[in-house]
Amino acid sequence: MPKSAPVAVSLPKSSFAIIFGVSLVTAMGNTGMISVLPAIGRSIGIPDFLVAGVFSLSALLWAGSSPFWARASDRHGRKPLMIIGLIGFAVSMAACAMVVGAGLNHLAHWMVIFVLFLLARALFGLFGAASNPATQAYVAEHTPPAERTTAMSSLAGAFGLGTVIGPFLAPLFILPFIGLAGPMAMFSVIALSMLFVVWKYLPESAHMPVQPVKMDPAPGATGDAKEKPMWRDPRLKPFLIYGFIVAVCQTAQGQTLGFLIIDKLGKSPTEAQGFIAIAMMFGAMAGLLSQWGIIRMFEMTPRQLLRWGVAVAALGNLIVAFQPTYAAVVAGYAISSLGFGLARPGFTAGSSLAVGMHEQARAAGAIAAVNGVNVVLAPLFVLLYEKVHAAPFVLNMVMMLAMLVYAFKNPQLANADPKPATLADSAMATLEKSDEGSL
Repeated sequence: MPKSAPVAVSLPKSSFAIIFGVSLVTAMGNTGMISVLPAIGRSIGIPDFLVAGVFSLSALLWAGSSPFWARASDRHGRKPLMIIGLIGFAVSMAACAMVVGAGLNHLAHWMVIFVLFLLARALFGLFGAASNPATQAYVAEHTPPAERTTAMSSLAGAFGLGTVIGPFLAPLFILPFIGLAGPMAMFSVIALSMLFVVWKYLPESAHMPVQPVKMDPAPGATGDAKEKPMWRDPRLKPFLIYGFIVAVCQTAQGQTLGFLIIDKLGKSPTEAQGFIAIAMMFGAMAGLLSQWGIIRMFEMTPRQLLRWGVAVAALGNLIVAFQPTYAAVVAGYAISSLGFGLARPGFTAGSSLAVGMHEQARAAGAIAAVNGVNVVLAPLFVLLYEKVHAAPFVLNMVMMLAMLVYAFKNPQLANADPKPATLADSAMATLEKSDEGSL
């Protein structure tokens, strides 16, 4: 007779606070770093498109290593994997700070600095990815099903909060003696402090392997559909195409925004840093408003989210492309972030509803891959920005309008189950965005 799954008990508030802190620290550090990258690149002399490329290798390593770390957490427990992830994050941030410091002091050619920066950041993609599956699994194992949606939503809130706090703190950490390397050095110290808290105070998860349960195929599912990769499954493919394009546009806009603000204001990279942080904070708050407020307030369905999300994002990109003032840039970026905050739960919920219960894990893996790989294309948009400043935002607008047409014309998207998107869908989308922003 197979073993049954252990009955989950309520997660103690102290343990959840620690898990929340792990996610918060990671999100703060990564978004804080993104906010200072344009200023770092301009100060050292690294071409803008290569600055965006700093995240590309890390993104590929994250996508490749995440399944390995998820399996390792099953074998070795959740707490050790969180420790590995925090160590990877702290070491990567410290290495990035040292490399940036060397670049700011002109100790090496900018190309050497770029390569070292790329490798230092890659440490996070390789080892920092360990903590994300471990934190989610820890919460799930210690939370009864009736409380799991609320718990996972609260955990997702750590990422959303981090995207607001990180850009706010980054300018405060630009210290006289280390300059733009300061934010990364301070985020490394914060991560080490969190590492001590996890090691000292977090109980190990009472993880036990559970005998897999066989489930009947979903209606319409075939044996071939189960065998083929999810990205080739006709039920899921339209959602993955839609999600990939949306993720590409959101990442491209975020990576290009800092350069636009520096050029718009005509200030030095360091002087413009505070203005970049303000814009990113407004965007993060707009994204939280859509996922924590608008979706639940109006009980929007996946089909509505797929349409409204890209329509609003297209409007925001239009405003950013032809902005007359800095305030218009901030407003356009916030509107775009609001739209992306609607679109992402739309394709996440829609793809989940398109497959059977026994295929949820594989579908989630396909969505995670989409959110990881898109980061590699960001340098191309920054390269386009160097040629014509408005071009990447106009291209984003065109792509969003194309996805709007696709959402109406494609049968799978047009007939997405008109069931209101749940809080769990919003939480999942926030978690996925944090993965992308972490890369």
